[in-house]
Amino acid sequence: MKADGFYRIVTACCAVLTLDALVPFNTLADPLELCIQQKLADAPDNVTVGDLRRQCLQQAVGVEHTLPRRQGAVEQRLEAEKKNVLRPFTIMPHRPNYILPVAYNSHGYDASYHQVANNDPEYTFDSTEAQFQVSIKTPLVVGLFGDSTDIYAAYTNHSFWQVYNNDISAPFRETNHEPEMWIQFKPEWELFGIVNTSNSLGINHQSNGQSSVLSRSWNRLFGTIVLEYGDLGLIFTPWYRIPESEGDDDNPDITRYMGHYEMGASYRCDDHTFTLTSRNVFESNYHRGSVQFGWSFPLGDWPFLRGYLQYYNGYGESLIDYDHYVNRVALGLSLTDWL
Repeated sequence: MKADGFYRIVTACCAVLTLDALVPFNTLADPLELCIQQKLADAPDNVTVGDLRRQCLQQAVGVEHTLPRRQGAVEQRLEAEKKNVLRPFTIMPHRPNYILPVAYNSHGYDASYHQVANNDPEYTFDSTEAQFQVSIKTPLVVGLFGDSTDIYAAYTNHSFWQVYNNDISAPFRETNHEPEMWIQFKPEWELFGIVNTSNSLGINHQSNGQSSVLSRSWNRLFGTIVLEYGDLGLIFTPWYRIPESEGDDDNPDITRYMGHYEMGASYRCDDHTFTLTSRNVFESNYHRGSVQFGWSFPLGDWPFLRGYLQYYNGYGESLIDYDHYVNRVALGLSLTDWL
């Protein structure tokens, strides 16, 4: 059973139990079943029996009720987060969390900077490695301005591990660290079925934690707009790079390859989630952008551990290789997804 399906069933049961406490059961048993059967014949496919039971119970106690608009995939995730946000020591997933034991780049990885850093001209990388991402967030302040505004902090670690490269002792080729903080608004306006579920403004730092010739970092101010249409989620994140002095800038042309925005789309179809993100595609006239496709799918009866296929094409996969072209396909496990 899907996690969101389980959540809806639990919510419906809780609502039913609450309403049952207000209405004597023996006065509603037969009329209730009759009401449910009558409404079931004309109900839309996305309406659950719990929804119909709730409607019939509320009609029985004289409460007018209209079935609510079905929550989209983004709203369901935000609703799940809302239930955890006030719990002490809350840590929640931020971006997707995954493990990719096999990641193959047909274009190969550039080892020139590492050759200089290690003073070894024979230092080379395998085209196949392992990658993983850990991304978490925690609320700092919630419920500001009439419960419409929250403040969050997050940390994302994306690691590239040459685990199969015994010639150089299987090192981590690169690890990107990305702390950030933002203020999040919940406008929840709707137009033609498109819902603006959240908007954000924040600050972001990304670094590979290295020094000398391997050092890469940049700081950004960003905004985020999240829209949904049913089970389709859309996200647009423009940013402004905070300037650095010429002597401190390890990568002065990084926006030439990473651009000034990221666009993403996620679509949930039954137990499958498809994602597509792109950077700098239109801005660079299709010359230095990137596109990433992801597909997470169920593994047997496991409710949360899922298979994950990821394809990346373009520039900016990692900070050390932000100006190096990558054409990679990877397979592994998804722990949490966008939806």
